[in-house]
Amino acid sequence: MDVVDVIVSVEFGLPLLASLITGICIGLDREVLGKPAGLRTHALVSLAATILTLAAAHQDQWILDLVPGTQIVSDPTRMAHGILTGIGFLGAGVIFRQGPSVQGLTTAASLWITAALGVVYGVGMLDLAFIGSAATLVVLVGLRVLHAVLPHRSVIHVRVVGHEGGGLDGATLRQVLDRHGLPAPVLSESFDAVSGHTTWSAMIVGSSLASCDGLSSALRAHPGLVGFDVRVHEDGGESHH
Repeated sequence: MDVVDVIVSVEFGLPLLASLITGICIGLDREVLGKPAGLRTHALVSLAATILTLAAAHQDQWILDLVPGTQIVSDPTRMAHGILTGIGFLGAGVIFRQGPSVQGLTTAASLWITAALGVVYGVGMLDLAFIGSAATLVVLVGLRVLHAVLPHRSVIHVRVVGHEGGGLDGATLRQVLDRHGLPAPVLSESFDAVSGHTTWSAMIVGSSLASCDGLSSALRAHPGLVGFDVRVHEDGGESHH
């Protein structure tokens, strides 16, 4: 079979073409959002998974120079295991931690499903691959629309530093937080004997970012304050007050 026959064949050409289109479609979604693994990465992952699976499924066409009488027993499914294991390392490269939040998990998952779909294309289960491709795009695109209309709660990290004898203590800080609708389930406290400063830290789940503005104003007005930091973490990123 020459190159032209391979390209136009249903056995090789159709799975490769469908796999490439799938990788492009999934990668396009990531590209639009500016993710580290985008159009080309997903297209290459899908195409590579299909090529390797096709190679494993057609070992009868391999060029081998065997010793006479040698018998080879192969398991094509081991190629799929190797592909998905390798994608795990690639996916780890797009996951990173930014403060208390973790970014890139959806992109890593999209790489993993893209490789899985490439394997399914490679074994010739085109119906399953088409359904899986459509379902993946529904999850990435359709559920994003649903996610946009759902109510969100922000994780607010508060760090307050006060000087000794300034009238600012844990009980007073709790009252300020409660007054602005940001009750802290746990308020950690540490004292620095050298500087005479006490640091309080809390992680609060709040639904109103306006509460942070009021909290910032109240903290600035307190005479015992040395400094403070209020960080709001959402899916879209981090903001400071």
